[in-house]
Amino acid sequence: MQTPNQCAILVGGFGTRLGSLTAETPKPLLECGDRPFLAWVLRELSRFGISRIILLAGFRSDRIESFVSDVRRWLPKDVEIEVSVEPSPAGTAGALWHARELLHDRFLMINGDSWFDTNLARFLSTANHPSHAVGRVLLRQIDDASRYGTASLLDDKIVTFREKANSSDPGLISSGIYLFQKSILDFITPNCSLEVDVLPKLAKAGRLDGRVLDGYFIDIGIPADYQRASVEIPERLNRPAVFFDRDGVLNVDEGWVGVRERFVWTEDAKDAIRFVTDLGMHAFVVTNQAGVARGFYSEADVQRLHEELTEELLSFGATFDDVSYCPYHPEAPVLSYRKDSPFRKPGPGMILELIDRWKVRASQSILIGDKDSDLQAAVAAGIDGHLYRGGSLLEFVRPLVRSAPAPI
Repeated sequence: MQTPNQCAILVGGFGTRLGSLTAETPKPLLECGDRPFLAWVLRELSRFGISRIILLAGFRSDRIESFVSDVRRWLPKDVEIEVSVEPSPAGTAGALWHARELLHDRFLMINGDSWFDTNLARFLSTANHPSHAVGRVLLRQIDDASRYGTASLLDDKIVTFREKANSSDPGLISSGIYLFQKSILDFITPNCSLEVDVLPKLAKAGRLDGRVLDGYFIDIGIPADYQRASVEIPERLNRPAVFFDRDGVLNVDEGWVGVRERFVWTEDAKDAIRFVTDLGMHAFVVTNQAGVARGFYSEADVQRLHEELTEELLSFGATFDDVSYCPYHPEAPVLSYRKDSPFRKPGPGMILELIDRWKVRASQSILIGDKDSDLQAAVAAGIDGHLYRGGSLLEFVRPLVRSAPAPI
């Protein structure tokens, strides 16, 4: 079963606690570094296979529409975006009800004014776990839960939601990230609150699961946190990366691997990718695919294979943030692919393109390859290269990324 690829995002609130900042601007569109806060959120979602977005708009929906026409210049991947406008303020669940015709059978839902920087693939992978639940909540543990309602978890079931407490005790709170079946609509009316009217009812009925993860969290709902986000978000989300060569590193090099049936993961390769993702680093693939130039398989075959591998990784709790391949060869039998491309390693083109596209922190990034040409490409791109000669890829990667820590 495919991991959910749709996300509904709440962007319709008034943001009154931010005063004049949100008098004419929806809170998620406030500038954060060099782009609106919501643009960062969409970019991060795209890392985890989310390619379809529904913006649940209300206040100044015209500004949301303008944002959609402009946002793609900040997005490294293609994302399909639709806007659903509530006819009048409908609450956080009511906004979802008004978008009901657009929803997939399974979908993610998040708040558009906060971000929980964690390995979201670990949460998305739970969508395929057997469960009676119609919803899952991504939870996080904090030391002082006095500003928030708290949840009680028994195994993976949320048994209660509590109102805000006066004490400053530790607690489990919602990150504002949810995974729902479309049947959640059976519990929603055209005007109601998700947190007050829906989730407590689901918890009481035993229909709500929870998953606890760690990571950096920011909510821009008050002026101090918005100012903090303006500095911290660009610093944290412009990440370092691990660039993986493919054949001979991620999979056994059987020669001209162009279909899933011939792709065999090397030892602990998926664990290595998940480890990198857990650290908050990008995991990229950069691979010469001269099998296309030789006519053994097509570019469509390569793309299909990488899509299948990405889905497999998401189900495992990991992700390829992006994949770059070069189908060209200077002596290609297929004339349309016969050229000496700077993207073919040892040229650095694939690496440099991904660095630019994702604004990668190159000084803390590394490449792992199995050939001298991989290391030459790394040097030309200005990053460190490391030669993998077999064995556990996880154990090979682990000490290398300790010297290139992620900013979370």
